[in-house]
Amino acid sequence: MGAGRRVLITTAITVVCAVTVLAAPGIAFASPAPTTTPSATASPTPVTNKDLEAVREKLDALYHDAAVATDAYNAAEEKSQKQSAEIVELAKKIVKGQEKLDELKDRAGAAARSQYRTGGLPDEAQLLLSDNPQAFLDGTGRVLQGQRATKGLIAELTRTQQDLKQYTADASAQWQQLEKNRQAKATAKKKVTTQIAAAEKLESQLEKQEKERLAKLEQQAALKAQTAWLDSGALKDVSGKASAAGKAAVAYATAQLGKAYEWGAEGPSTYDCSGLTSQAWASAGDPIPRTSQEQWKQLPHVAVKDMRPGDLIIYFDDASHVAMYIGDGAIIHAPRPGRTVTVAGAGSMPILGVVRPDA
Repeated sequence: MGAGRRVLITTAITVVCAVTVLAAPGIAFASPAPTTTPSATASPTPVTNKDLEAVREKLDALYHDAAVATDAYNAAEEKSQKQSAEIVELAKKIVKGQEKLDELKDRAGAAARSQYRTGGLPDEAQLLLSDNPQAFLDGTGRVLQGQRATKGLIAELTRTQQDLKQYTADASAQWQQLEKNRQAKATAKKKVTTQIAAAEKLESQLEKQEKERLAKLEQQAALKAQTAWLDSGALKDVSGKASAAGKAAVAYATAQLGKAYEWGAEGPSTYDCSGLTSQAWASAGDPIPRTSQEQWKQLPHVAVKDMRPGDLIIYFDDASHVAMYIGDGAIIHAPRPGRTVTVAGAGSMPILGVVRPDA
């Protein structure tokens, strides 16, 4: 392997490092200067483990950023679906309100026509012209009832008009928010695809043997982290047994082993990390938020020593990854693009905390 291979990989890392900055709006950069290709007679310089470790670290950073953007996309998608449903309900209310308003106007019109037929005299005037005492008393009751009915009709007509006005304003606000979320989805999608494309480009610079060495380095890093976590005594007091719902959620997650990761997916053939956990708990009869960040925010927190199978472990300071604890220090999760749903060590990534959907 010539020096050119090592230079190519080093250059690829440098170029990929600029991807996030280049993706920022409103910033322009000149194209990087072309790399001089070493002569064919240069002495062979193998790609070292240090080079591959730099690749591994950069890949981790790219896929982490893609996971953050995926969470943002999923959150915007969930909000959009909710807002769309609310707009539909508001539209139904507007239709019903308009029908009710039309009915009330018809009733008001009928009352006006009735008054016209009586010569334009109000009921009170006609009553005073009566020379029958009993008719006068009976008429008094009818007048009072008519007055109450008229006031009630006017009040109902006013309320209906106010409701219609409010429904229309609410629908307009929901449409505006829906458009904002569509824009947020588009921005997040662009970032996800950019980060993943950069990672794939970086990996494509490696030969087959180098990819195998990189995979071993990834396994070693995960094993080192898991060993350190276990050596810390984190599992010393963990003995919780799964609830019935927890067992059902674990069974669902286990049945998905081997299925491909796909950002934004929630089954049944592909998943992202929170798509897997949210669907697992939905299947157990306990719906939970769609994203890892909202799962961390909304679900009850439990100490690591108290966790039990079915609980969700949230990773990284920004809660950008989630996995399901299955016992004995292991998790099931959908790791990242290019990987499948798999079993891993619970301590193989930095743990933020543990949440329990059925607390």
